[in-house]
Amino acid sequence: MMGMFAGRLGLQQRVLPSYRAPFFEMLAAACEGGLGVFAGMPRPGEGIASASLHSAQHFMAHNVHLLGGPLYLCYQRGFTKWLQSWNPDALIVEANPRYLSTPAAARWMHGCGRKVIGWGLGAPATGAWSAIRRSGWRRFLQQFDGLIAYSRRGAEEYAALGFPRERIFIAPNAAAARPVDRPVHEPLGEGPQTVLFVGRLQARKRVDRLLRACAAMPEPRPRLLIVGDGPELGKLEALARQAYPEAEFAGARHGEELEPYFVAADLFVLPGTGGLAIQQAMAHALPVIVAKGDGTQDDLVREANGWQVPPEDEQALVTVMRSALSDAGRLRKMGDESFQIVRDEINLEKMVEVFVRAINSV
Repeated sequence: MMGMFAGRLGLQQRVLPSYRAPFFEMLAAACEGGLGVFAGMPRPGEGIASASLHSAQHFMAHNVHLLGGPLYLCYQRGFTKWLQSWNPDALIVEANPRYLSTPAAARWMHGCGRKVIGWGLGAPATGAWSAIRRSGWRRFLQQFDGLIAYSRRGAEEYAALGFPRERIFIAPNAAAARPVDRPVHEPLGEGPQTVLFVGRLQARKRVDRLLRACAAMPEPRPRLLIVGDGPELGKLEALARQAYPEAEFAGARHGEELEPYFVAADLFVLPGTGGLAIQQAMAHALPVIVAKGDGTQDDLVREANGWQVPPEDEQALVTVMRSALSDAGRLRKMGDESFQIVRDEINLEKMVEVFVRAINSV
Protein backbone atom coordinates (compact mmCIF):
# COMPACT_ATOMS: atom_id res chain seq x y z
CA MET A 1 0.00 0.00 0.00
CA MET A 2 1.49 3.33 -1.07
CA GLY A 3 1.98 5.82 1.77
CA MET A 4 1.62 9.59 1.72
CA PHE A 5 3.88 12.55 2.43
CA ALA A 6 1.98 15.12 4.49
CA GLY A 7 3.92 18.13 3.22
CA ARG A 8 4.88 19.95 0.03
CA LEU A 9 7.69 18.41 -2.00
CA GLY A 10 10.20 20.06 -4.30
CA LEU A 11 12.15 18.08 -6.88
CA GLN A 12 15.04 19.26 -9.08
CA GLN A 13 16.00 17.85 -12.46
CA ARG A 14 18.39 19.16 -15.10
CA VAL A 15 15.70 18.56 -17.73
CA LEU A 16 12.16 17.18 -17.73
CA PRO A 17 12.10 14.24 -20.18
CA SER A 18 8.76 12.86 -21.29
CA TYR A 19 9.47 9.40 -19.90
CA ARG A 20 9.58 10.83 -16.35
CA ALA A 21 6.13 12.43 -16.51
CA PRO A 22 4.15 9.35 -15.32
CA PHE A 23 6.44 9.02 -12.29
CA PHE A 24 6.14 12.68 -11.34
CA GLU A 25 2.37 12.61 -11.70
CA MET A 26 2.13 9.52 -9.49
CA LEU A 27 4.51 11.05 -6.92
CA ALA A 28 2.44 14.25 -6.90
CA ALA A 29 -0.63 12.22 -5.96
CA ALA A 30 1.27 10.93 -2.92
CA CYS A 31 2.17 14.45 -1.68
CA GLU A 32 -0.64 16.14 0.25
CA GLY A 33 0.92 19.57 -0.24
CA GLY A 34 1.68 19.01 -3.92
CA LEU A 35 4.83 18.48 -5.98
CA GLY A 36 6.84 21.17 -7.73
CA VAL A 37 9.47 20.16 -10.29
CA PHE A 38 12.30 22.60 -11.05
CA ALA A 39 13.84 21.72 -14.42
CA GLY A 40 15.25 23.45 -17.48
CA MET A 41 15.76 22.79 -21.16
CA PRO A 42 18.24 20.32 -22.70
CA ARG A 43 21.22 21.33 -24.79
CA PRO A 44 20.65 21.72 -28.54
CA GLY A 45 21.02 18.39 -30.28
CA GLU A 46 20.36 16.22 -27.23
CA GLY A 47 17.10 14.97 -28.70
CA ILE A 48 15.26 14.95 -25.36
CA ALA A 49 11.49 15.37 -25.65
CA SER A 50 10.27 17.56 -22.79
CA ALA A 51 7.22 16.58 -20.77
CA SER A 52 4.09 18.44 -19.77
CA LEU A 53 2.84 17.93 -16.22
CA HIS A 54 -0.73 18.14 -14.91
CA SER A 55 -0.94 17.09 -11.25
CA ALA A 56 2.66 18.14 -10.58
CA GLN A 57 3.75 21.71 -11.30
CA HIS A 58 6.72 22.43 -13.57
CA PHE A 59 8.80 25.51 -12.83
CA MET A 60 11.23 26.41 -15.59
CA ALA A 61 14.90 26.64 -14.65
CA HIS A 62 17.38 28.60 -16.74
CA ASN A 63 20.06 26.03 -17.51
CA VAL A 64 23.51 27.43 -18.19
CA HIS A 65 25.51 24.70 -19.92
CA LEU A 66 29.25 24.93 -19.34
CA LEU A 67 32.03 23.09 -21.20
CA GLY A 68 31.16 19.70 -22.70
CA GLY A 69 31.94 16.00 -22.85
CA PRO A 70 33.51 14.64 -19.65
CA LEU A 71 34.00 18.22 -18.39
CA TYR A 72 30.32 19.17 -18.71
CA LEU A 73 28.86 21.32 -15.92
CA CYS A 74 25.42 22.87 -15.50
CA TYR A 75 24.32 25.85 -13.43
CA GLN A 76 20.57 26.35 -12.94
CA ARG A 77 19.69 29.99 -12.42
CA GLY A 78 16.78 30.75 -10.15
CA PHE A 79 17.02 27.61 -7.99
CA THR A 80 17.09 29.38 -4.61
CA LYS A 81 14.51 31.94 -5.74
CA TRP A 82 12.20 29.08 -6.71
CA LEU A 83 12.70 27.45 -3.30
CA GLN A 84 11.68 30.69 -1.63
CA SER A 85 8.55 30.81 -3.77
CA TRP A 86 7.52 27.13 -3.71
CA ASN A 87 8.64 26.76 -0.07
CA PRO A 88 8.85 22.95 0.02
CA ASP A 89 8.93 20.95 3.25
CA ALA A 90 11.47 18.57 1.66
CA LEU A 91 13.63 18.67 -1.46
CA ILE A 92 14.87 15.89 -3.74
CA VAL A 93 17.72 16.73 -6.12
CA GLU A 94 19.76 14.84 -8.67
CA ALA A 95 22.84 13.55 -6.84
CA ASN A 96 25.21 14.77 -9.52
CA PRO A 97 28.23 16.92 -8.60
CA ARG A 98 28.23 18.42 -12.11
CA TYR A 99 25.18 20.51 -11.18
CA LEU A 100 26.70 23.58 -9.59
CA SER A 101 23.59 25.16 -8.05
CA THR A 102 22.78 22.20 -5.78
CA PRO A 103 24.96 23.19 -2.77
CA ALA A 104 23.35 26.63 -2.44
CA ALA A 105 19.88 25.05 -2.62
CA ALA A 106 20.81 22.52 0.07
CA ARG A 107 22.14 25.29 2.32
CA TRP A 108 18.89 27.23 1.91
CA MET A 109 16.81 24.18 2.84
CA HIS A 110 18.97 23.35 5.85
CA GLY A 111 18.84 26.98 6.95
CA CYS A 112 15.05 26.55 7.13
CA GLY A 113 15.43 23.30 9.10
CA ARG A 114 14.30 21.15 6.17
CA LYS A 115 15.72 18.00 4.61
CA VAL A 116 17.43 17.36 1.28
CA ILE A 117 17.59 13.94 -0.39
CA GLY A 118 19.87 13.07 -3.30
CA TRP A 119 18.66 10.76 -6.08
CA GLY A 120 21.13 9.11 -8.41
CA LEU A 121 22.86 6.22 -10.11
CA GLY A 122 25.60 5.88 -7.52
CA ALA A 123 29.09 7.27 -7.08
CA PRO A 124 31.41 5.68 -9.65
CA ALA A 125 35.03 6.77 -9.18
CA THR A 126 37.15 4.47 -11.30
CA GLY A 127 40.12 5.02 -13.56
CA ALA A 128 42.68 7.78 -13.35
CA TRP A 129 42.39 10.15 -10.40
CA SER A 130 39.97 7.76 -8.67
CA ALA A 131 41.22 8.67 -5.18
CA ILE A 132 40.62 12.37 -5.84
CA ARG A 133 37.18 11.63 -7.29
CA ARG A 134 36.22 9.53 -4.27
CA SER A 135 37.24 12.36 -1.97
CA GLY A 136 35.13 14.77 -4.01
CA TRP A 137 32.15 12.42 -3.89
CA ARG A 138 32.44 12.14 -0.08
CA ARG A 139 32.31 15.91 0.32
CA PHE A 140 29.42 16.15 -2.14
CA LEU A 141 27.31 13.52 -0.36
CA GLN A 142 27.72 15.18 3.04
CA GLN A 143 25.09 17.77 2.13
CA PHE A 144 22.31 15.17 1.90
CA ASP A 145 20.10 13.89 4.70
CA GLY A 146 19.29 10.76 2.70
CA LEU A 147 20.03 9.14 -0.65
CA ILE A 148 17.83 7.29 -3.12
CA ALA A 149 19.77 4.96 -5.43
CA TYR A 150 18.61 3.64 -8.78
CA SER A 151 20.01 0.18 -7.99
CA ARG A 152 21.62 -2.05 -5.39
CA ARG A 153 25.02 -1.36 -6.92
CA GLY A 154 24.48 2.37 -6.61
CA ALA A 155 23.48 1.96 -2.96
CA GLU A 156 26.67 -0.01 -2.29
CA GLU A 157 28.75 2.73 -3.93
CA TYR A 158 27.21 5.33 -1.66
CA ALA A 159 27.76 3.16 1.42
CA ALA A 160 31.38 2.49 0.44
CA LEU A 161 31.98 6.25 0.67
CA GLY A 162 30.82 6.27 4.27
CA PHE A 163 27.23 7.42 3.83
CA PRO A 164 25.08 5.75 6.55
CA ARG A 165 23.35 2.67 5.16
CA GLU A 166 20.20 3.33 7.15
CA ARG A 167 19.72 6.55 5.16
CA ILE A 168 20.16 4.93 1.74
CA PHE A 169 17.03 3.78 -0.07
CA ILE A 170 16.81 1.71 -3.26
CA ALA A 171 14.16 2.66 -5.82
CA PRO A 172 14.81 0.64 -8.99
CA ASN A 173 14.40 2.89 -12.00
CA ALA A 174 11.03 2.46 -13.74
CA ALA A 175 9.03 4.08 -16.52
CA ALA A 176 6.00 1.76 -16.56
CA ALA A 177 3.29 1.27 -13.98
CA ARG A 178 2.51 -2.14 -12.49
CA PRO A 179 0.96 -4.16 -15.34
CA VAL A 180 -2.33 -5.90 -14.72
CA ASP A 181 -2.83 -8.15 -17.73
CA ARG A 182 -0.08 -9.85 -19.64
CA PRO A 183 0.13 -8.39 -23.18
CA VAL A 184 -0.85 -10.76 -25.96
CA HIS A 185 1.88 -11.04 -28.58
CA GLU A 186 1.38 -12.20 -32.12
CA PRO A 187 1.74 -15.99 -32.51
CA LEU A 188 5.23 -17.10 -33.46
CA GLY A 189 5.01 -18.61 -36.92
CA GLU A 190 7.58 -19.72 -39.43
CA GLY A 191 8.56 -16.21 -40.46
CA PRO A 192 11.27 -13.97 -39.01
CA GLN A 193 11.10 -12.88 -35.39
CA THR A 194 10.99 -9.20 -34.48
CA VAL A 195 13.79 -7.47 -32.59
CA LEU A 196 13.00 -4.11 -31.00
CA PHE A 197 15.10 -1.16 -29.87
CA VAL A 198 13.53 1.86 -28.15
CA GLY A 199 15.55 4.87 -27.05
CA ARG A 200 17.34 8.02 -28.02
CA LEU A 201 19.58 7.55 -31.03
CA GLN A 202 22.90 8.65 -29.62
CA ALA A 203 26.36 7.12 -29.80
CA ARG A 204 26.29 5.55 -26.33
CA LYS A 205 23.23 3.46 -27.25
CA ARG A 206 25.40 1.57 -29.80
CA VAL A 207 22.57 0.90 -32.23
CA ASP A 208 25.25 0.50 -34.92
CA ARG A 209 26.26 -2.75 -33.24
CA LEU A 210 22.67 -3.95 -33.26
CA LEU A 211 22.45 -3.34 -37.02
CA ARG A 212 25.63 -5.33 -37.65
CA ALA A 213 24.53 -8.08 -35.26
CA CYS A 214 21.22 -8.49 -37.10
CA ALA A 215 23.14 -8.70 -40.38
CA ALA A 216 25.11 -11.60 -38.89
CA MET A 217 21.99 -13.62 -38.04
CA PRO A 218 21.12 -16.76 -40.08
CA GLU A 219 18.15 -16.78 -42.43
CA PRO A 220 15.41 -15.89 -41.93
CA ARG A 221 17.03 -12.77 -40.51
CA PRO A 222 14.95 -10.90 -37.92
CA ARG A 223 12.75 -7.93 -38.54
CA LEU A 224 14.42 -4.99 -36.77
CA LEU A 225 12.33 -2.10 -35.41
CA ILE A 226 14.25 0.98 -34.26
CA VAL A 227 12.05 3.43 -32.36
CA GLY A 228 13.55 6.78 -31.44
CA ASP A 229 15.20 9.93 -32.68
CA GLY A 230 18.44 11.71 -31.92
CA PRO A 231 21.76 12.99 -33.22
CA GLU A 232 22.84 9.61 -34.64
CA LEU A 233 19.76 9.08 -36.82
CA GLY A 234 21.40 10.07 -40.10
CA LYS A 235 24.49 7.93 -39.50
CA LEU A 236 22.39 4.94 -38.52
CA GLU A 237 20.12 5.22 -41.55
CA ALA A 238 23.19 5.34 -43.78
CA LEU A 239 24.68 2.30 -42.04
CA ALA A 240 21.37 0.43 -42.35
CA ARG A 241 21.23 1.01 -46.10
CA GLN A 242 24.64 -0.61 -46.36
CA ALA A 243 24.56 -3.30 -43.67
CA TYR A 244 20.90 -4.10 -42.97
CA PRO A 245 18.31 -2.64 -45.34
CA GLU A 246 15.56 -4.58 -43.56
CA ALA A 247 15.81 -2.21 -40.57
CA GLU A 248 12.72 -0.06 -40.00
CA PHE A 249 13.12 3.38 -38.42
CA ALA A 250 9.86 4.42 -36.75
CA GLY A 251 10.95 7.80 -35.40
CA ALA A 252 10.24 9.12 -31.92
CA ARG A 253 7.26 7.56 -30.14
CA HIS A 254 6.03 8.22 -26.62
CA GLY A 255 3.41 6.85 -24.24
CA GLU A 256 0.61 4.95 -25.94
CA GLU A 257 2.32 5.39 -29.32
CA LEU A 258 4.84 2.76 -28.23
CA GLU A 259 2.25 0.05 -27.58
CA PRO A 260 2.06 -1.51 -31.07
CA TYR A 261 5.84 -1.77 -31.27
CA PHE A 262 6.18 -3.56 -27.94
CA VAL A 263 3.29 -5.89 -28.83
CA ALA A 264 4.80 -6.72 -32.23
CA ALA A 265 8.23 -7.57 -30.78
CA ASP A 266 9.64 -10.94 -29.73
CA LEU A 267 12.92 -9.69 -28.24
CA PHE A 268 14.12 -6.34 -26.92
CA VAL A 269 17.79 -5.40 -27.36
CA LEU A 270 19.68 -2.46 -25.84
CA PRO A 271 23.31 -2.81 -26.95
CA GLY A 272 24.55 0.33 -25.17
CA THR A 273 23.96 2.22 -21.94
CA GLY A 274 20.56 3.25 -20.65
CA GLY A 275 17.82 1.48 -18.78
CA LEU A 276 14.25 2.76 -18.62
CA ALA A 277 13.16 1.24 -21.91
CA ILE A 278 14.25 -2.14 -20.55
CA GLN A 279 11.63 -1.95 -17.81
CA GLN A 280 8.98 -0.89 -20.31
CA ALA A 281 9.83 -3.85 -22.53
CA MET A 282 9.63 -6.22 -19.56
CA ALA A 283 6.21 -4.80 -18.66
CA HIS A 284 5.19 -5.95 -22.15
CA ALA A 285 6.40 -9.50 -21.43
CA LEU A 286 9.53 -9.31 -23.56
CA PRO A 287 12.84 -11.06 -22.93
CA VAL A 288 15.75 -8.62 -23.04
CA ILE A 289 19.39 -8.42 -24.10
CA VAL A 290 21.27 -5.49 -22.60
CA ALA A 291 24.83 -4.26 -22.23
CA LYS A 292 26.25 -4.35 -18.73
CA GLY A 293 26.24 -0.84 -17.33
CA ASP A 294 25.52 1.27 -14.29
CA GLY A 295 23.87 -1.40 -12.12
CA THR A 296 20.22 -0.82 -13.04
CA GLN A 297 20.52 -3.72 -15.45
CA ASP A 298 21.56 -6.06 -12.62
CA ASP A 299 18.25 -5.60 -10.84
CA LEU A 300 16.14 -5.95 -13.99
CA VAL A 301 17.89 -8.57 -16.11
CA ARG A 302 18.42 -12.06 -14.73
CA GLU A 303 19.13 -15.47 -16.21
CA ALA A 304 15.42 -16.24 -16.19
CA ASN A 305 14.39 -13.29 -18.35
CA GLY A 306 17.39 -12.15 -20.39
CA TRP A 307 21.07 -11.73 -21.03
CA GLN A 308 23.73 -9.14 -20.18
CA VAL A 309 26.65 -8.75 -22.59
CA PRO A 310 29.95 -6.86 -22.24
CA PRO A 311 29.35 -3.35 -23.62
CA GLU A 312 32.38 -3.34 -25.95
CA ASP A 313 32.12 -6.93 -27.20
CA GLU A 314 30.19 -6.92 -30.48
CA GLN A 315 30.81 -10.62 -31.08
CA ALA A 316 29.25 -11.42 -27.70
CA LEU A 317 26.10 -9.60 -28.82
CA VAL A 318 26.03 -11.64 -32.04
CA THR A 319 26.47 -14.91 -30.13
CA VAL A 320 23.74 -14.14 -27.58
CA MET A 321 21.27 -12.97 -30.25
CA ARG A 322 21.84 -16.15 -32.26
CA SER A 323 21.10 -18.23 -29.18
CA ALA A 324 18.06 -16.15 -28.19
CA LEU A 325 16.43 -16.26 -31.62
CA SER A 326 17.05 -19.98 -32.04
CA ASP A 327 14.35 -20.99 -29.53
CA ALA A 328 11.01 -19.17 -29.85
CA GLY A 329 9.39 -21.13 -27.03
CA ARG A 330 12.15 -20.14 -24.63
CA LEU A 331 11.68 -16.48 -25.58
CA ARG A 332 8.02 -16.63 -24.58
CA LYS A 333 8.87 -18.23 -21.21
CA MET A 334 11.52 -15.61 -20.54
CA GLY A 335 9.01 -12.92 -21.46
CA ASP A 336 6.69 -14.32 -18.80
CA GLU A 337 9.51 -13.93 -16.25
CA SER A 338 10.06 -10.33 -17.34
CA PHE A 339 6.37 -9.60 -16.85
CA GLN A 340 6.39 -11.07 -13.33
CA ILE A 341 9.47 -9.06 -12.30
CA VAL A 342 7.83 -5.79 -13.33
CA ARG A 343 4.45 -6.75 -11.91
CA ASP A 344 5.82 -7.76 -8.51
CA GLU A 345 9.09 -5.86 -7.97
CA ILE A 346 10.07 -3.02 -10.31
CA ASN A 347 7.38 -0.55 -11.34
CA LEU A 348 6.32 3.05 -10.84
CA GLU A 349 4.19 2.22 -7.81
CA LYS A 350 7.16 0.61 -6.03
CA MET A 351 9.34 3.56 -6.99
CA VAL A 352 6.91 6.10 -5.53
CA GLU A 353 6.54 3.96 -2.42
CA VAL A 354 10.31 4.10 -1.79
CA PHE A 355 10.45 7.86 -2.41
CA VAL A 356 7.69 8.51 0.11
CA ARG A 357 9.33 6.21 2.64
CA ALA A 358 12.64 8.00 2.20
CA ILE A 359 11.08 11.45 2.68
CA ASN A 360 9.14 10.38 5.76
CA SER A 361 12.18 8.61 7.21
CA VAL A 362 14.56 11.55 7.04
